[in-house]
Amino acid sequence: MNSIQNLEHSRSDQAEIIITKTTCPYCGVGCGVDVNVQHKAHGTMVKVAGDIDHPSNFGRLCIKGSNLADTLGLETRVLEPMLGRKDHRQVTPWEAAIEKIATQFQHCIDQYGRDSIAFYVSGQLLTEDYYVVNKFVKGYLGTANIDTNSRLCMSSAVAAHKRAFGEDIVPASYEDFEHTDMVVLVGSNTAWCHPVLYQRIMQAKSQNPDLFVVVVDPRFTSTCEQADLHLPILPGQDVALFNGLFQHLYQNNHVDHQFVEKHTEGLEALLAASESEQDIHELVKRTGISAEKLQLFFDKFAQTEKVMTLFSMGVNQSSQGVNKANSIINCHLLTGKIGKLGAAPFSMTGQPNAMGGREVGGLANMLAAHLDIDNPSHQHLVQSFWKSPTIATQTGLKAVDLFQAIESGKIKAVWIMATNPVVSLPDAEQVKRALEKCEFVVISDICAETDTTAYADVLLPALGWGEKDGTVTNSERRISRQRAFLDSPKQAKADWWAVCEVAKKLGFSGFDFNNTCDIFNEHAALSAYQNASIEQRDQVEHFRYFNLKGLMNLSVEEYHQLPPTQWPVWEKSQRIAVEQLFDRGDFSHKNKKAKLIATLAIDPVHTISEDYPLILNTGRIRDQWHTMTRTGLSANLTTHRAEPFCEIHPNDALKFGIQDKALVEVRSEWGSCVLRVTLDQGVRRGQIFAPIHWTEQVASDARIGKVVNPVVDAISGEPEFKHTPVAIQTFHTTWQGVLYVREGVEQHIQTSLQQCAWWAKIKTAKAFRYEIAARQSFDQTQNNLKNFLPFIDETYEWLSLEDRSSQLSHSVILQDGILIASLYIAPADLLPDRDWVAGLFKRERLSALHRKALLAGTPISVTNSDGPLVCSCFKVGKNKIIEAIKTQNITHEKQVTACLKAGGNCGSCLPEIRGLIKSCQQEAEI
Repeated sequence: MNSIQNLEHSRSDQAEIIITKTTCPYCGVGCGVDVNVQHKAHGTMVKVAGDIDHPSNFGRLCIKGSNLADTLGLETRVLEPMLGRKDHRQVTPWEAAIEKIATQFQHCIDQYGRDSIAFYVSGQLLTEDYYVVNKFVKGYLGTANIDTNSRLCMSSAVAAHKRAFGEDIVPASYEDFEHTDMVVLVGSNTAWCHPVLYQRIMQAKSQNPDLFVVVVDPRFTSTCEQADLHLPILPGQDVALFNGLFQHLYQNNHVDHQFVEKHTEGLEALLAASESEQDIHELVKRTGISAEKLQLFFDKFAQTEKVMTLFSMGVNQSSQGVNKANSIINCHLLTGKIGKLGAAPFSMTGQPNAMGGREVGGLANMLAAHLDIDNPSHQHLVQSFWKSPTIATQTGLKAVDLFQAIESGKIKAVWIMATNPVVSLPDAEQVKRALEKCEFVVISDICAETDTTAYADVLLPALGWGEKDGTVTNSERRISRQRAFLDSPKQAKADWWAVCEVAKKLGFSGFDFNNTCDIFNEHAALSAYQNASIEQRDQVEHFRYFNLKGLMNLSVEEYHQLPPTQWPVWEKSQRIAVEQLFDRGDFSHKNKKAKLIATLAIDPVHTISEDYPLILNTGRIRDQWHTMTRTGLSANLTTHRAEPFCEIHPNDALKFGIQDKALVEVRSEWGSCVLRVTLDQGVRRGQIFAPIHWTEQVASDARIGKVVNPVVDAISGEPEFKHTPVAIQTFHTTWQGVLYVREGVEQHIQTSLQQCAWWAKIKTAKAFRYEIAARQSFDQTQNNLKNFLPFIDETYEWLSLEDRSSQLSHSVILQDGILIASLYIAPADLLPDRDWVAGLFKRERLSALHRKALLAGTPISVTNSDGPLVCSCFKVGKNKIIEAIKTQNITHEKQVTACLKAGGNCGSCLPEIRGLIKSCQQEAEI
């Protein structure tokens, strides 16, 4: 399955076809992508497919990656530097923007000191951008007040790695999942969040039926469909679970004594700290997992030599995230299940370059090249390499603290790059207040309108995917090239270039980079500076496994041709990746030993109460990415889960008087939002789940970050996104409806939406769909119906159908036979099939029969409705799959693929298809 886009804005010249190998800009899997660009006189055609030669995905792409071409248009882009906050912006030359930033920064340094300036950057940056901005801030401005949105997803894993191993290292590779006998997925809906890796695991399981898959998650997710064991843990109790496993392993002598004695330290302290988890009955109460399931998990882990434990956001995003990660690592160290093919703890990152950011010291508590910011000898090493005038000597402000410092006035100027903190941070209204008050805000972004760019005093046009050139590092330490295949649009510039220009304007040397190859070479040289290979580690004081010596001094051509490469790369002649680190038991601590970390099982800071009786858990969904600034541009990605929603157990819905598909207000002591409720048996009672993606650009009140509590892990500073006490209640409205407007006229209805108590915007192939609800009376709505469509005049044809007794109103607007808009106000069960209406906008002209059907709000044939979308790649709906399962007696997902193609591309929908097969089988048994 490919994604194709015609980009009329790109250069137009003679027809030519260019294939560029690059890397997907979404999750931490780091999939290789082949981009086929064909330049023609009328524009440029872009076609995207998986790179069959890339070792991270071997040609597979998930649904988001498959639709990358849909995100390349310029309709939402900022293309010129601008001064002034929203509604007062003026275009300005780059020179003036650079001058403004440098002048304001110098003013802050002179008046308030270096620590009055802060940067908040992103795992969306390429390593070269990341390197330059960290060099500038920590080595020249002399402050460590630079943090990244990666703080929100993997900083707990970083801290755990450093405590256990002495260095931030993921010691294994994706290949290990193909050679293991047991996979434990902890806090990871891998099937949706890292689908290409999940499909790789499932393929390994199909080839090795004895491969035992365990999922540790409070929810029964799509990942659980193929698991052999689901452990529905209570939120926040992972330390208790893995301390219990540790005690079971130790008490029953499932210990690699030789490995523990020779290569670890800290056993006695850990045994004492985890002693209370010996009692399995107490463990049942604490974790909410049955004794039978606990015993099966413990026995399987103990008896299986090769175990891979993948942990992700469900572990990291916690006030005890570091201890959770260390409790997992402890079990692998105790049993020697590390440094071997198919055996290791494995931290899975959320962003494409979270690992690259860690390499260059992207967090406020790190220096570049895996060195420590609070270590004087490390400070000297980095400063002497950079030949910089100063160096940061203490940890800077981490994300949550940073924005609190902005609000308090401690931070006077902030530069935000490639991220949307007004949506993504917890207690998000506090972030909004902070930026409103901040004296000087610089934002580098590709999007002109986000919840955050509204507060920019200087808005800089950055390069997007397809225009940027550099490298990223995925979760298995594999460096891949992101290559440009489109020209830079208008005035858009690389982030590293903008930082260099400001640095030079401030009078700093060391920023005369000509291209990203120059930056990468300096980055590689720093990694090797006063470093050595594992065989020579005793000859240097500052050994780190992170070493790119073999990639130093690349020519521009060598850099351009750089294949996917896993570090460490100790020599240029090195041809084989060091895939399993620690195979000698050689860790990065001075004494070469790993540390078993004493982890105490501590309950989350905030617990349920009479006012807030439910626990909110947040996360991602299958077809969207972060705050939807890119994926929201693709109609192919909006139909699977179109509206902002939350999931709740049916029994809890009954308890709180909530009906399925109703609008509800979710409220905590920090804020509230309005979502569409979905009843789901997979959610534990006492909990609700809500995705993180929706913003004020696409919904009236759906930023879940407003609700999330700002408590953070004391060590890592990572917020508690998985455990916020909340209340839920029905959001009462008088009526609900659905409005469609053709592309190109949607801007005319923005004021009209203010009539609504709630709305959500969804992109379809040729139109925008708005789910709307209001509190005004039906009669008032009728009197003001045309206010929703203020652009309509006598040149348009208006068809309407009205039944006041049923509070039903249908309106259809056409021009020259072309469907322009349609508005339906009716009880929820009488509103039309959304995909059917959207499909009519694809037609050049409507027949008389289509007009009648559209006005009636009912398809010409009921069988035309495929139901809710399941397979985004091939546009196959739930009803169609169920019909095929029942009529053809389907028992396996491969039969569905053979019949309907569904599941035959990225595989993201296969867990859902399996669930439908299971449901049909259970229905048949009844």
